[in-house]
Parts: sequence; structure tokens; C-alpha cells
Amino acid sequence: MFVDVPPADAYLMKMILHDWNDEECIQILRVIHHRASPAGRVFIAEYMIPDNDTPHFSKLFDTHRMCWGTGRERTIEENAALLQSAGWRYVASWLPSRGTICVIEGEKV
Repeated sequence: MFVDVPPADAYLMKMILHDWNDEECIQILRVIHHRASPAGRVFIAEYMIPDNDTPHFSKLFDTHRMCWGTGRERTIEENAALLQSAGWRYVASWLPSRGTICVIEGEKV
């Protein structure tokens, strides 16, 4: 995923980006962008840190990420910025009211 991926119209990455730092995430997203069809989409499913001081499972998981590897949990805005840095446009995000995993959609620009 750092070098090449199969060509496709859409990519789903569940619990992938939180394992990597921002530069590594941008590299992964650029590789996918390069191989995506002209109308390509990417869907990122991750724990999302809320924008406010509300207790949330993702904050505990973020602490776990600090103890292992280079990754971290991010806010929706931080994930949108990663998409933009790799050539994607942020489209939307879906966070169920009773869930912990959010899905962020990006489209190829």
C-alpha cells in the first residue's frame, strides 16, 4: 500500500490509517489516488475523536496508539486534511449516534 495497489473505482480502508503517522497516511492515500479510476472514491472507517471535551472511546484508543507504533486517532477534520494533502476532496462523514466507528468519504480530484 506504500508502493502500489490494484486499480479500482472505490477503496475501503478500515482501521488502517490510525496505525500510521500523517506522512505515511498521505503516502498511502496518494498511492490509492494514483490507481483510482477518474471517478474514484475512498472510504476511511476509523474511530473518530470528537471535536469537544466529551468522553469517548476513541480517546482511550488514541492513548493505546501512543504506546505502539507511529499512528494516532484523528478528528474528522484531521482526516479530511490528510485526504486533501493526497489529492482527494472530502465529501462527507457518517458517525452513527450509538457507534464508535466513523466512515469518511473522499472523491478523486
